[in-house]
Amino acid sequence: MKPNRQVICLVILLWVCEAGSATGRFSVAEEMEVGSFVANVAKTLGLEVGELSARGARILSEDNRQYLQLNLETGDLLLREKLDREELCGPIERCLLPFQILLEKPFQLIPVELRVQDINDHSPAFLETEMLLKIPENTPPGTLFSLKNAEDLDVGENNIQNYKIFPSSHFQVHTRSSGEGNKYPELLFDKTLDREEYPEIRLTLVALDGGSPPRSGTTQVRVLVMDINDNAPVFVQSRYEVQVPENSPVGSLVVTVSARDLDIGNNGQILYSLFHRSEEISKTFEVNQNSGEVRIRKKLDFETIQSYEVDIEATDGGGLSGKCTVVVQVTDVNDNPPDLIISSLTSPISENLPETIVAVFKTRDRDSGDNGKMVCFIQDDLPFILKPSVDNFYTLITERALDRESRAVYNITITVMDLGTPRLKTEHNITVLVSDINDNPPIFTQAVYMLYLQENNSPGLHIGNVSASDRDSGTNAKVTYSLLPSEFRDLSPLSYVSINADNGHLYILQSLDYEAIQTFQFTVRATDGGSPALSSQAVVRVMVLDENDNSPFVLYPLQNGTTPCNDLVPRSAEPGYLVTKVVAVDRDSGQNSWLSYQLFKATDPGLFTVWAHNGEVRTARPISDKDTIKQRLLVLVKDNGEPTLSTAATLNVLLVDGFSEPYVKFPDVPNDSTQDDSLTVYLVISLASVSFLFLFSVILFIAMHLWRKKKGARDNGHFGSNRPYSNHLVDISRSGTLSQSYQYEICLTSRSGTNEFKFLKPIIPSVPPHTSDRESEEYPVFQNSSNIG
Repeated sequence: MKPNRQVICLVILLWVCEAGSATGRFSVAEEMEVGSFVANVAKTLGLEVGELSARGARILSEDNRQYLQLNLETGDLLLREKLDREELCGPIERCLLPFQILLEKPFQLIPVELRVQDINDHSPAFLETEMLLKIPENTPPGTLFSLKNAEDLDVGENNIQNYKIFPSSHFQVHTRSSGEGNKYPELLFDKTLDREEYPEIRLTLVALDGGSPPRSGTTQVRVLVMDINDNAPVFVQSRYEVQVPENSPVGSLVVTVSARDLDIGNNGQILYSLFHRSEEISKTFEVNQNSGEVRIRKKLDFETIQSYEVDIEATDGGGLSGKCTVVVQVTDVNDNPPDLIISSLTSPISENLPETIVAVFKTRDRDSGDNGKMVCFIQDDLPFILKPSVDNFYTLITERALDRESRAVYNITITVMDLGTPRLKTEHNITVLVSDINDNPPIFTQAVYMLYLQENNSPGLHIGNVSASDRDSGTNAKVTYSLLPSEFRDLSPLSYVSINADNGHLYILQSLDYEAIQTFQFTVRATDGGSPALSSQAVVRVMVLDENDNSPFVLYPLQNGTTPCNDLVPRSAEPGYLVTKVVAVDRDSGQNSWLSYQLFKATDPGLFTVWAHNGEVRTARPISDKDTIKQRLLVLVKDNGEPTLSTAATLNVLLVDGFSEPYVKFPDVPNDSTQDDSLTVYLVISLASVSFLFLFSVILFIAMHLWRKKKGARDNGHFGSNRPYSNHLVDISRSGTLSQSYQYEICLTSRSGTNEFKFLKPIIPSVPPHTSDRESEEYPVFQNSSNIG
């Protein structure tokens, strides 16, 4: 056994050297142990060892059966399983196993062949333990008799090389080679036989192969010496050639052979049989011994064996025989659909990357000719293309950069179709997922959010939400919210508002006063969790809504506890005479600032009336002599808010006979002249005080108007109510009844019959009540003029 192993090792070394000298071809002996070294791929391909791992090298083979394994660290190619050459290639002497070495980065496919070398692990074997040979006794020396051959599964020098026979007193054996390289024994008769002396001779036939050491197989040859039969059967044709489709059913007739024998009787009766029948021939064909019909015993397969050479023997009753050869050519039919073998599949693939390799696969069709030609394609509506490579390999790559937000999953059907008749096809479905990258910023549902907040709110109140969505997925779609610093230095949203970073809920941090701030805005940023992070912005405008939290304020007459203003009314005044006008304002807005007036209390309730919509105090009836000179009126000013707030204004009215009579104080005794003089003095002082207070009020209102105009420019907007007006109220828009620009003239008359007391009568039309901005608000400007007559 040791010499045998040494020879095997020497052969392996020679094969390895041969593999290393030619790129893309390696050799290995069969039956080597798992893990045996075959070759170093890195050296063979001229690569550094580290490049194999870096470029993702791996081995691809047909049917995905891995006979070899590649050590990426050393570059060694090792056996993964024992190889049996006879199982892999059968009688084919040159046993080649094709495979490919795939380098993914960059893509390179290198075809390689592994040659499996035969070792002498099988002995020759005869199918029959005994052969019967009938020889006429008058056979001349030098006649050759064909014997049935032995079979050896090994090939080349390890196959049968020669035959020997024992004993060799009357016979010798010659070894004949067929056209296919097989060795057949022929028995040479070299000495005349006498049937009476040797009716039967037993010989031992030995078949020897060319291995080292050689192996052998034996069988017995029984020679019967027969009486003279001088005519052997002769076939009509020595060689028959037929073509049989591979899909022929079992039992189909292949050919009918025919032989003739000139003898008569038993010596002329011919029987047909298979000659030199191997196990494969015996399983595939049968011959009718009487008719010579050759039929199929099992299904033919062109892809396994394309042709058969069947030897038919015709033997007569005297033992003489003749032979012919039937060559059966198996014709191909399209009975094999194409095969598709996926070697590499990448899923998921990243979006926005053009020409990405998705899959590497190989197609194969075991048929031949047009039946084995193939076309490969995928659906037309997909952004993928197929590129052919060597040895029927294809790469499936992206045609362009993909967008996960448009489509995240692709179901691809790869169809392989042959060109045979009928056409056969194979479909293979693969699913390719598209992975996300952060290429979409968050998008707000609105560019501008309008929020409304009632003044005097509770700190920490939830006032609304902002919402943004991101078309990406996973972490790239996780949105967080934040506030940006204000563009205005004197108004920071961070002091007013906070935001929940996770859900975009907005909260007010302090209580707001509508009279101080009506509107403000800030910017919210939405940022995703990608790297780098993407963001977008939206503007939030907060409108502060007014509450009725301010009572009306009486501008005229002043209610400050100073000397009361006395209004003079001539006794000759007719009903409807304008006595005075109560002027009030309300710091609230909208209907909360709509004021109404009513006479709440009076010395003589029936003498005066108050107009509800403008506060004008007029006489309700003629003045009689019985009416008290001193009249005290209490006018109630109410707003239209919920709840209603009110303020009372006190008016002092003096009934006089004429404006020329000086009444300056209320007389206790009407007939006392001293008191009349004092009343005149008080009246002059009162008129001067009223004029002074009026001018002071005008200056104060102008100053307040300018201050509020400046403050309104900083507040960035004004929010006004759109609620309908009541038919008896006047919208004062935060300034009472003086929300628009008015000019009034004050007229005193001495004759009540033709002239009236005109107080605060408007002579300039009002501007529109609604303005876009706080700058449009104007406080009233009064003009005093005394027109008599």
